[in-house]
Amino acid sequence: SWSLACEASALTIELQDFFIKRIIIMLLKEWNYFFFVYQEPFEDGYVNGEDGSPTEEAVSKHVADGKGAVKFGWVKGVLVRCMLNIWGVMLFIRLSWIVGQAGIGLAILVISMATVVTTITGLSTSAITTNGFVRGGGAYYLISRSLGPEFGGAIGLIFAFANAVAVAMYVVGFAETLRDLLVENDSIMVDEMSDIRIIGTITIVLLLAISVAGMEWESKAQLLLLGILLIAIINFLVGTFIPANDKRAKGFFNYHADILLENFGPAFRDNEDFFSVFSIFFPAATGILAGANISGDLADPQSAIPKGTLLAILITTIVYAGAAVATGACIVRDATGNISDAFIPGTVTNCTTAACRLGFNFSYCDTNRCDYGLMNNFQVMSTVSGFAPLITAGIFSATLSSALASLVSAPKIFQALCKDNIYPGLRGFAIGYGKNNEPLRGYLLTFFIGLGFILIAELNVIAPIISNFFLASYALINFSVFHASLARSPGWRPAFKYYNMWVSLVGAILCCGVMFIINWWAALLTNAIILALYIYVTYKKPDVNWGSSTQALTYLNALQHAIRLSGVEDHVKNFRPQCLLMIGAPPSRPALLQLVHAFTKNVGLVVCGHVRMGPRRQALKEIAADQAKYQRWLIKNKMKAFYTPVYAEDLREGTQFLIQAVGLGRLRPNMLVYGFKKDWRQADMRDVENYINAIHDAFDFQYGVVLIRLKEGFDISHLQTQEESASQEKSAHPKDIVVNLEHSDADSSKPSSKSASETNSPAVCQDQKEVKGPSVPLNTADQKLLEASTQFQKKQGKGTIDVWWLFDDGGLTLLIPYLLTTKNKWQDCKIRVFIGGKINRIDHDRRTMATLLSKFRIDFSDITVLGDLNTKPSKANIAAFEEMIEPYRLHEDDKEQDAAEKLKEEEAWRITDNELEIYRIKTYRQIRLNELLREHSGTANLIVMSLPVARKGAVSSALYMAWIETLSKDLPPTLLVRGNHQSVLTFYS
Repeated sequence: SWSLACEASALTIELQDFFIKRIIIMLLKEWNYFFFVYQEPFEDGYVNGEDGSPTEEAVSKHVADGKGAVKFGWVKGVLVRCMLNIWGVMLFIRLSWIVGQAGIGLAILVISMATVVTTITGLSTSAITTNGFVRGGGAYYLISRSLGPEFGGAIGLIFAFANAVAVAMYVVGFAETLRDLLVENDSIMVDEMSDIRIIGTITIVLLLAISVAGMEWESKAQLLLLGILLIAIINFLVGTFIPANDKRAKGFFNYHADILLENFGPAFRDNEDFFSVFSIFFPAATGILAGANISGDLADPQSAIPKGTLLAILITTIVYAGAAVATGACIVRDATGNISDAFIPGTVTNCTTAACRLGFNFSYCDTNRCDYGLMNNFQVMSTVSGFAPLITAGIFSATLSSALASLVSAPKIFQALCKDNIYPGLRGFAIGYGKNNEPLRGYLLTFFIGLGFILIAELNVIAPIISNFFLASYALINFSVFHASLARSPGWRPAFKYYNMWVSLVGAILCCGVMFIINWWAALLTNAIILALYIYVTYKKPDVNWGSSTQALTYLNALQHAIRLSGVEDHVKNFRPQCLLMIGAPPSRPALLQLVHAFTKNVGLVVCGHVRMGPRRQALKEIAADQAKYQRWLIKNKMKAFYTPVYAEDLREGTQFLIQAVGLGRLRPNMLVYGFKKDWRQADMRDVENYINAIHDAFDFQYGVVLIRLKEGFDISHLQTQEESASQEKSAHPKDIVVNLEHSDADSSKPSSKSASETNSPAVCQDQKEVKGPSVPLNTADQKLLEASTQFQKKQGKGTIDVWWLFDDGGLTLLIPYLLTTKNKWQDCKIRVFIGGKINRIDHDRRTMATLLSKFRIDFSDITVLGDLNTKPSKANIAAFEEMIEPYRLHEDDKEQDAAEKLKEEEAWRITDNELEIYRIKTYRQIRLNELLREHSGTANLIVMSLPVARKGAVSSALYMAWIETLSKDLPPTLLVRGNHQSVLTFYS
């Protein structure tokens, strides 16, 4: 092997000579320009990295230079890089040991704690990156633009250095693995330490060549490495299902409940404890900023970084947790590897271990150290896998991909830092080359730093400092979000809403805590370096201006237009429906929001009102959480609406609050929209009275009112609960009905009942075409409800919208159908108008109505004059009505006067005999109208008709609800509309 070692050494020397010559030539070519740049104003018309408006010449130059540059999307640019950086060697050679020490339960807790830190940091990163245009520089750019140059300059320098040293850490990890293979095959070149140096040097040279070749080549290499890594992971998972007959002696028995239960609890050894195990695992969770570090090479960093980073955290966490459970359920903690320890299961009666119950006696390991099992063998994944060499390839892929990502990140961060001229002596490294503005000088600097640490050849010396440098960056990113939110800066308006300032503060504290858990002296050293750099930059006072005016301008424009609009008087020609939609949680009632959105889209305002009831503290917490969640849901589902929750003692009070307070200037609702309270007969009648009184309140406040009824109902929140349960249990049968809730664009009927407020709904749903919900078996009623909840998403075929114009309410009953027919989904529907009249003048009334509609410029296909509106309804329908109201009647004639009066006082909703007699004709009218509606409009796509109004205080709530129930029973979707007698249509231009 001496000749082999000599040849390898000679090859290394030749490669080093080649690259040294190339470096000298490049430095000589750029020497004069280096110092020229140092003395001149900065390039592209930007002063000290200012994000303000550059000169026109600079803009044109910047655009021209950017042509042909490689820009990555969120998958290749962020998701792939983050996943490769997070999936490291830890997945293959340490995770099984962590499960052995901590047990499955605590291992999942370790992974979860690390995920909490990275997720909070990911959310904070997403908030910062969506707070304006993001340039190159990754973590440095995010922190410097949020906290200023002092923190940014400090963290930028150490973060770039950390990435450079991380290259060495990953390369040394690769070299150690390859060295171990050489040892196993008796192929050592010189000695173990020297072999690491030789392999590491060759590796970093090759990685440098790939990086210098350009981001496009580097990206292709990353995709190749990701492919290998995924194959290795799949290989492991497949191996867990392959019968382990020849591997049982090594502790691998495939999935067994006994093994899972035995390995669920901790079994710490060798002075390990929870925090020591956590400190070993946590470095595996770093790497979440790999995508943000190349923000300058992303096509849309504001969109790419949040999506890619958070999805990478989710995917990698699932894989880590899944691998932990898989190893813990398949492999025992200790095994001898000796096949002679096997015996026939059942022949031993005093078994206390899972291995014993499965036919192996590993009691030797109780007093001696064994070579196999979770606690003893770092190559467990190779043992379990279907093809062991693929795991080795996965280890190589994990180390090389992480090294390559760090080798690319460090120069990019350093280049951005130097561009801002915070450290004037480093300004020469800001120069870029080629169409992608590649920082070749930064690559060379990173190469030499990495090479220097590779020559140390000790992984345990390198790792602690690296982890703490990354954690310091994460802590400052989280602190940036907290500080910006606390300061209430007008420029702090992140488009990404799923963050919280206090959560970010907790994240910063957690990062600092983890730093000391991993290595206290490295944490102190890191903080000392940051403090020293902070003091230096503060003393130097760099002349920078990093304020962005983009979002401030948007805010000012909206504010100015709202103020200008408030000075304009209302005019009938400009009337538009602006709806306060009492919907509750928007995702729970899709059909209601879909229908209202259909006639208000691009025309009027929709405010989704949500009345929170119950314990005040809990309700207020839910309101705070729901505000961003449901507004984001509306945006995701392309619903042009606003979500407004309010806390109140009951529905009526909450509706009053919303009616009086919602809106800004002229951007205020003028219509109250409710879903019909389908369950009114099962509900507490006090809730029904609140429901009716809220409608009366709307009229008092000069609102129009719309009640919408679907015979199947609106509320699908219980189906969403089934969906969530099925998703958790993963037990849906493929033949079951698919509950597809992701496309639900809306919320629904019952204004804001307590049940609605207490029902969980999905936070963000995606398009139906993209995601399908899990399969859940449904009964017939739920299936019909589900189908009804999506009916307004589909294009309405050639059908009719039947308008029953029974009262003149200002024209709102006609305007809504017209607006519907202007939308694509409803444009094939024709409007049919039904009016009341006298039999002897039907033709005259039809011509009069046709003339009126023509003047209003409303197209219609037919006008029907109903001359038999006042005909007495059938006895069967009258009997059905009387049977329905029977439980709500007072029957005062059957009681003593005092008892009857007391009961009426206590239960004002009850129907008296006198009341029923007074309104008998009106009752018959509702029954008769329902008969006519079923006769003429039973097949309509939509019915829009005048809402009967009861005199406040004269008609009991039960009787009024019975009228509406009877009027709209067994009909197609029905809108009961009543304007406030304000004209909404005009003849004039």
